[in-house]
Amino acid sequence: MTSTSTRASLLAWRLAVFAIFTASGLSIATWASRVPSIRSSLGVDNSTIGLLLLGAGAASILGLSLASVLIARLGTRRGMLLMMLTFAAGLVLIGVGTDLVGSLPLVLVGLALFGLGNGALDVMMNVDGAAIEVQVGKTILPLFHAFFSFGTVIGAGLGALAAASGVSVFVHATSAGLAIAVIAVVAFAYVPQRDLGGDDAAADAGWRERLGVSLSAWREPRTYALGVVMLGMAFAEGGANDWMALGVTQGHGGAEEQGALALTVFSVAMAVLRLLGGPLVDRFGRVATLRVLAVTAVVGILLFILADDLPLVFVGAALWGMGASLGFPLGMSAAADDPAKAAARVSAAATVGYVAFLCGPPILGVISDHVGLLNTLFIIAGLVAASGLASAAARPLPGTRGTGH
Repeated sequence: MTSTSTRASLLAWRLAVFAIFTASGLSIATWASRVPSIRSSLGVDNSTIGLLLLGAGAASILGLSLASVLIARLGTRRGMLLMMLTFAAGLVLIGVGTDLVGSLPLVLVGLALFGLGNGALDVMMNVDGAAIEVQVGKTILPLFHAFFSFGTVIGAGLGALAAASGVSVFVHATSAGLAIAVIAVVAFAYVPQRDLGGDDAAADAGWRERLGVSLSAWREPRTYALGVVMLGMAFAEGGANDWMALGVTQGHGGAEEQGALALTVFSVAMAVLRLLGGPLVDRFGRVATLRVLAVTAVVGILLFILADDLPLVFVGAALWGMGASLGFPLGMSAAADDPAKAAARVSAAATVGYVAFLCGPPILGVISDHVGLLNTLFIIAGLVAASGLASAAARPLPGTRGTGH
């Protein structure tokens, strides 16, 4: 293969993975943007919606845990195709259950497929993104996560337009599911087959043997240290998504639109730094970048809590978003340093982070009933500080790729 064709193949692979990240974000925003319509159509209360969210979260964690098994058996290429088709089918079932059948159990089944597929895909697409980093010799995993953010923005915008136009959940969710299925099939053609996620040394081993080796990641202290890095930043991101707008209205006396604006400021700050973060990491290294961003996030959270006027609250939201932007993708990147164990290490570290992302905000809600919402946010600041203290775990392993010193 010529150098030109190799570069072309790498570019096609990179574009395919960008599309996969975008599709994942699109799917999540499609569901999230129609929750009010789903609640109204099914005639259920907020507690029931909470149970649906819990079911989707549990399925996501199961998908994360099964990802290394699927990669060992199928490889990331076939695994990503299967998981994208799985959560695309889940979206369709959510639409059918909401509008055509009016069945809460069918919506729950759809959410289970949706969560399972997205959870497993998250590991697989990050493993491929990390492998592309190795090929290009630059830190680009934050850029992949920026495309996930673009997908959520697109999905939220389309969801708002669909709701305003009276488009049913069935039509909207089915259209999104079909679009994701098309993206999956097209991307499949440009993703190379890497059955072991880059593990050439074990290429001749059976998948059960490879699985046994990969599961050893759960016995490695570094996995848990990276989990702490990702846990703090996942709490920061999930807590902002669920409680920032309410913090503005309840804690600072702002209007609802000001709460939404604060969350927008947070999201834009996060997306921008994910776009620009790769060169920063290549220049200063993963560890230094994570430490500076942890300090930035802590300062932003404290400013958000303690500021007396809304402009400073918005500054706090921006710093919070910037600080929380790279912890998760850099944790993923660090977990994938050694291609031989990339799948299992990403799966294990991501599981810790996602448990925090999915379970943390509801826990904060319970605590806030007793101490107040703004006071509860001090917990996030403490966890982000712990993330910064654990950031040395993100230093590249000796003998592996050299990015992010």
